[in-house]
Amino acid sequence: MLRRNLLAAALALVAVPTLAETTNPVLEIDVAGQANGTIRIELRPDLAPQHVARVIELAESGAYDGVVFHRVIEGFMAQTGDVEHGRAGASLARAGMGGSNLPDLPAEFTAEPFGRGVMGMARSQNPNSANSQFFLMFAPAPHLNGQYTVLGQITEGLDVLDAIKRGQGPNGAMIGEPDVMAAVRVIR
Repeated sequence: MLRRNLLAAALALVAVPTLAETTNPVLEIDVAGQANGTIRIELRPDLAPQHVARVIELAESGAYDGVVFHRVIEGFMAQTGDVEHGRAGASLARAGMGGSNLPDLPAEFTAEPFGRGVMGMARSQNPNSANSQFFLMFAPAPHLNGQYTVLGQITEGLDVLDAIKRGQGPNGAMIGEPDVMAAVRVIR
């Protein structure tokens, strides 16, 4: 019996895919500012094919490079991706209000829970308004389940996420210099 349990445990360990073995694309975000390092996110086209395609398109075009984390709430999430109004070095007065020049996306809600390290797509009150902004979860947020699109999971760099400068303004808005996505890449 013990031998069978050990064999089952060993087989289970072998069956877990590593980052190198995954067939899903990986988003790499180099963060600079108070936090410095790289966050790697396994994207989930099986959950949200249109949202994943959009993030890949924007990343590969360089649109996310130099975009700030404009809204960061302790114990909740860090939001970024406003390619229109969220550029480091420019006025950030409207950061969080913009998107890309591409059309908004229809919701791709699933039963996938919003746990620590999940990447979700930001939107307005209209469920079909996601465009370029996304957020990374510091902690589980079950109230978001089925209400926002899950499109990835952090596989490396949770320590970098945890170090991102927190917002001090209303609803997590940044005061002073926010941390920035210095460079964003897609690895296939």
